Amino acid sequence: MIDRRAFFRIAAGAGTASLAAACRWDGGDVVRPRLLDISRVNDWVGEKLLYSPSRLAREYDPAERTAQVPSYFISRTLPMLKDPTAWRLRVDGLVRRPLDLSLDDLMRMPRTTYTVKHHCVEGWTAISTWHGVPVSAVAERCELLPAARYARFVSFDADYSNGWDLASALHPQTILAYGLNDNPLPPAHGAPLRLYAPTKLGYKMTKYLVSLTFTDKRPGGYWEDQGYPWFAGI
Repeated sequence: MIDRRAFFRIAAGAGTASLAAACRWDGGDVVRPRLLDISRVNDWVGEKLLYSPSRLAREYDPAERTAQVPSYFISRTLPMLKDPTAWRLRVDGLVRRPLDLSLDDLMRMPRTTYTVKHHCVEGWTAISTWHGVPVSAVAERCELLPAARYARFVSFDADYSNGWDLASALHPQTILAYGLNDNPLPPAHGAPLRLYAPTKLGYKMTKYLVSLTFTDKRPGGYWEDQGYPWFAGI
């Protein structure tokens, strides 16, 4: 019998959709439709059959942290705010109380700290400590409406975005991170705020956040719209 993780690896490897996308080659117009079809099957298997909101990623001792963690952004230069004090996170969509939250507002909310392993679609891993507020706490404050099924996270890094299913967004280890390794989140890793979850591949963790929108329609995403798996669970 194969376990859940092994089954997902088999499903994800069925047609090399994610590997082709990671290598920035998709086979052209002939291969792309097939890869996208396989990606949709992988997404359905991950979201509907394998996902468990009660399964937590393993935590590590801070002494095991990786010395250096690669940074990634899509803008030509490092994304940085001209006036960090003016930054706000806009929370809207299918909510009763739209919010504009400052970093201080978020830091006054319930705090989560964990040391976990990051998995990149390119194959590398790194162990780091993250500090932030659970997305579930923000959803509670904005009074999420019953019709909400998805969450869309948007960045000021050239409008990078990701769409998440609601169950993954409200997972206890899904946080809006403002700290890394006992220090404020640095610009290279998404300051002032980024999405983080050890249950997803790295490209799902939107950096440089500016908005969180709850919706009843499944959002796309920067890489997802180019063929990467939408669910991207690990």
